Amino acid sequence: MTLFTVVVRGLLRRPVRTGLTLVGISIGIAAVVALVGLASGYEKSIGKHLDMMGVDVVVSNIRGGFLPKAFDASLQPRVAKLPRVAETTAVLMEMQSIEDAPMMMVSGREWGGFTWGNLNLISGRMPRDGKEHAVILGRMAAEVLRKKVGDTVQIEAEELPVVGIVDGRAVIENGAIMLSLQVLQEVTGNQGKINFIDVRVSTSSSKEDVSRLCEQIKEIFPEGRAMVASEVVSTSQGFRIARAMSWSTSLLAIIVGVLGVMNTMLMTVFERTHEIGILLAVGWKRWRIVYMVLCESALLGLFGGLVGVALGALGIWVLEETTGIRSLLEPDLSPKLLVTSVAIAVVVGVIGGVYPGWRSSRLSPNLALQA
Repeated sequence: MTLFTVVVRGLLRRPVRTGLTLVGISIGIAAVVALVGLASGYEKSIGKHLDMMGVDVVVSNIRGGFLPKAFDASLQPRVAKLPRVAETTAVLMEMQSIEDAPMMMVSGREWGGFTWGNLNLISGRMPRDGKEHAVILGRMAAEVLRKKVGDTVQIEAEELPVVGIVDGRAVIENGAIMLSLQVLQEVTGNQGKINFIDVRVSTSSSKEDVSRLCEQIKEIFPEGRAMVASEVVSTSQGFRIARAMSWSTSLLAIIVGVLGVMNTMLMTVFERTHEIGILLAVGWKRWRIVYMVLCESALLGLFGGLVGVALGALGIWVLEETTGIRSLLEPDLSPKLLVTSVAIAVVVGVIGGVYPGWRSSRLSPNLALQA
């Protein structure tokens, strides 16, 4: 009889109990995949969005979270006059519930600014000027809202006609409602307010020049921040909180999985006292008994991890298809996340098997054979 045979037989001895333990582990790992995948996907979406627009530096209010608080638009001309600044554009972005979509990005962009340049028109036209009360939709936003050119979209108390549908080449762009900054300010009552200044630096600028520019912006806007575009997500307090919350919630589910494995393995040890006594009597070392229990618990974790990864991926797919999430982000189901999740499940199994393994190794062969 091989060790593997003993391990498999131990797991199949009580299939219902083993199955319920697998469910507990799977739910925990599915939470890791879904929550961390969504948080990571949103971060990557923002990064790709800035890269597609060619933004080098982002100026915002440091007190904000995912979307910083609005500040006075008079800051923009002062930033534009700084050395190494080639071009600036002011942006007002809001997250709003739009008709049937629970959450959607509404982006008001300075008319004539470079952020309009990366939009490829699919149908209709662009707004005629910065004063036209009209919107264009990213192609995913149009699908979520079920809108076409000629329909209207209600923002606050005003219904604005959809004049065009565009492909922005990034999830954030494709899932947004876009209109002139001036129009959004009027509709939302935020005249003279913005929450981002996107900056392009001159092509000859070095990394040191960009860092020096951020310091100069900080001097004229001490309550705000100026960040290199590639560092916006990694240094954002809002994104750090989201990452912490996703892992914290996942940790609770993982702890439940550890307790489930421990309970299952303890029950297995108690039920197999006679069998363990025989193994000890025929020459098995105590460390091998521990190793056997740890192998069983690790195998439980492995199977639970594989099922959990599949459940997490399925859960994300369902969320994308049934809510407005797909208009905001593209979940990150990277191989690294999937492998890490399975590894976590195996570790959960091993940790859950440590105490039962130790208990099994302390059994006396004579007493075990009498049980």
